Amino acid sequence: MAPVIEAREVRLSFGATPALRGADVTIDAGEILAVMGPSGSGKSTLLHCLAGILVPDSGEIVFSGRRVDAMSEPERSALRRDRFGFVFQFGQLVPELTAVENVALPLLLNGTRRTAALAEASTWFDRLELDGLQRRRSGELSGGQAQRVALARGLVAGPEVLFADEPTGSLDSLGGEHVMELLTTEARRHGTTVVLVTHEPRIAAYADREVMVRDGAVHQLTAERIVV
Repeated sequence: MAPVIEAREVRLSFGATPALRGADVTIDAGEILAVMGPSGSGKSTLLHCLAGILVPDSGEIVFSGRRVDAMSEPERSALRRDRFGFVFQFGQLVPELTAVENVALPLLLNGTRRTAALAEASTWFDRLELDGLQRRRSGELSGGQAQRVALARGLVAGPEVLFADEPTGSLDSLGGEHVMELLTTEARRHGTTVVLVTHEPRIAAYADREVMVRDGAVHQLTAERIVV
């Protein structure tokens, strides 16, 4: 497998507080990578740099041979819209929209006609065991249902990379495992690369590989020890 996204000696500070201190990671196309670490370790900051949400102070972020960190903000916005998908801890659904409209949102932003976007979005409801919930708004969904709607929204446009930041953090253990089973099944079905941030070993176990972020640096995990 060829690397699809890489971080090379990435450093980023918030004021006087270092968040990343020379972080390196390489992610292969189609790989599901779990990024683990305690709160404040820099794992979410690393994800935001890989996704072009944050620009590092130094180092390189490379996606498909292009320097993301050297792109303009409009270029990075287009990259996030056209080639990346996102799932966050609390779903972040738009409360004024129905579930199916939330799922269709990335397609609509990409210029797909509304009828076609809603039709494509609807196909995900049976796939993610949400059939019959298309017209409900976020306040009418359980936490697990809302997170599956968010997962569908993250995958509907066929992203090359899905960034999932604590996607089960607001769910109970059973709901979290259900979301992860659906996420990994759909990602492998479509060959989507996944960068999964979590602090839970049982969630990281769904990934192909795990790395640990500690004090702003990335360490490889083996069955026996952390490799610096």
